Amino acid sequence: MKKLLQQLLSLQAKVWVVVLAGLLFAIAGFLIGSRPKGGGAEEHDVSAHAGAKQKYVCSMNISFHPYYSSYDPDDKCGFCGMDLIPAPSDQGQLGERQLTMSEAAMKLAEVQTLPAERRFVDVEIPLTGKVDYDETRVKTISAWVAGRLERLFVDYTGVPVKEGDHLVEIYSPELYTAQEELLQAMKAAAALQENSSEYIKKNTSDTVQAVREKLILLGLKQAQIDQIAKAGKPTARIEITAPIGGIVIHKNAKEGMYVKTGTPIYTVADLSKLWVKLDAYESDIAWIKYGQSVVIRTESFGDKTFKGWISFIDPILSPETRTVSVRVLVDNPDGLLRPNMFVRATVKARVGQNGAVLTSNLDGKWICPMHPEIVTDKAGPCSICGMELMKAETLGYTAKQSNKAPIILPSSAVLITGKRALVYVRLKGKVQPTFEGREVTLGPRAGNFYIIQSGIHEGEDVVVNGNFKLDSALQLVAKPSMMSPGGGVAPPAHHGGHSMPAAIKEVKANKVDESFRHAISDVLRGYYGVQKALVGDNAATSASAAKELAKVTATVKVDGLSAVNKKAWQEQAALIKNSTEVMSSTQKLQEQRQSLPLLTAAVEALVNDFGPLPDLTVRKAFCPMAFDNKGAFWLQEGETIENPYFGAAMLNCGVIKSLLSEPKNDGASHDGH
Repeated sequence: MKKLLQQLLSLQAKVWVVVLAGLLFAIAGFLIGSRPKGGGAEEHDVSAHAGAKQKYVCSMNISFHPYYSSYDPDDKCGFCGMDLIPAPSDQGQLGERQLTMSEAAMKLAEVQTLPAERRFVDVEIPLTGKVDYDETRVKTISAWVAGRLERLFVDYTGVPVKEGDHLVEIYSPELYTAQEELLQAMKAAAALQENSSEYIKKNTSDTVQAVREKLILLGLKQAQIDQIAKAGKPTARIEITAPIGGIVIHKNAKEGMYVKTGTPIYTVADLSKLWVKLDAYESDIAWIKYGQSVVIRTESFGDKTFKGWISFIDPILSPETRTVSVRVLVDNPDGLLRPNMFVRATVKARVGQNGAVLTSNLDGKWICPMHPEIVTDKAGPCSICGMELMKAETLGYTAKQSNKAPIILPSSAVLITGKRALVYVRLKGKVQPTFEGREVTLGPRAGNFYIIQSGIHEGEDVVVNGNFKLDSALQLVAKPSMMSPGGGVAPPAHHGGHSMPAAIKEVKANKVDESFRHAISDVLRGYYGVQKALVGDNAATSASAAKELAKVTATVKVDGLSAVNKKAWQEQAALIKNSTEVMSSTQKLQEQRQSLPLLTAAVEALVNDFGPLPDLTVRKAFCPMAFDNKGAFWLQEGETIENPYFGAAMLNCGVIKSLLSEPKNDGASHDGH
């Protein structure tokens, strides 16, 4: 009986093994049968197509569906249903930053190239400001002597006067007495005999001259003194005349008033020349130089332009507005410009080698160091203060400049991530289109162009459209790219709400205490508020969230930070302030979204510098279709894509590129999600 029982148990075990094996085969068959046509994320069985010489990939391969491939040209992409195209030839024969692609794939990816060229670039800097008086052409008419204002010839402000016009008639006992002194001194001089000593003659003559100078110091003109001497009697009332021509802009006294010495009566301003004071942001300072021409427009006169030149640049930056005041000297012969008018101005800067601004209009000129608006063709004294003029080169207004034009590229050709800048070059002499990624050294951005300091030679064909797609293709074959400079498998891109695993970024945290990391977390929460408001297509909520983020950023305490950490914080806090000011000042979603990349870069830098954060998850996401397919990043907390650049229109467009930070004890894996 015991032996029979053992046989039954052995038989039962074999039955279970057979049943289990059958079940596994059934599951495997179901999984294989449920795969989409073409093999999905894996290739078809290569042995089934051993005779095939060409592999085919999704026509969206370069950007969105890089893992879909097949050996059947009639297949469709299992992700998007698009036609397949021939895959590029074997990349293994190329350099580590090179790849090839077929002409058909190049057209589908909309890859376009332009030759790198040498030429000067003109940068237009738009500025705003308002018209002001030329302070050197504003004069105050004051009482040079105490007395009573017998008559005011100008009754109200705004009256135009010419130099020498009478303005005030004043009675002054002091002036009357001084006139009597002059007449008595003149009588004494006339009464001298011919045989009088030379000493008496000289003493009498000196007395007459001294009284004349006293009257001049009391405000009389030489012609008025001569008239008194000719009349032989003092006048009870003396006229005060206009020292310059212009407009009476202030009337400070009334007829019949008694005034003391120095009491202001009128203020006269010459409006034939005016100052226009403009505000230049920090980013524009590099393009603004003394002597540059400026074109000015006003609301009052439409497209009519006024021309001036920069006569002064404030050496101090305003801490409130983060701008520098730029003074422009403008001729106003017709009187169309009026002080306090708001204006829009344009400064044009020609950019040369290494980003230097080329100026030649001051070469060989002489300038007053005290009054830089005084510019002449030869040496001599300043017409205002009498100082000797100096060469423009001596004062630093001009410098030796290279006549060689710089190499420039359109801004769309350059991929920038962190401190690295990358471009793609189409190599010449290749049978198939072959592209190479290169790191370049950038000079300043000049309008829609970058000055290239190194990395590109003149005449090379550089990709100006489709470079993101080429970068994705390099990631596919584990070569160095923008997102993975060291090579290796980079996160593949999908156009949808799913993301491939993204490795957490290695962050070398700066040494700061936990309270400061929590403060950075509060800033990040404010950023998430802005991001979610944009996801919800709510401009009012976004503006409010931006204000709240600015408020939170302003309250962060930096007392305990090192000098390096404090500087790192202040740089990003300034960017956050600028971005949130723009976002909170408009109710247009598109304008708010245009400020998000800069805000994202600033907050990401804080996470990189001071993370990992103790209580928040930070994921970096990317949408390749933002801003007319130029692409843009944002930060979010969840692993499901929530696109702030499109909102409900394309909520799940994008990909999680990397996991920047996650809480230390939340059980999350640092391999991503």
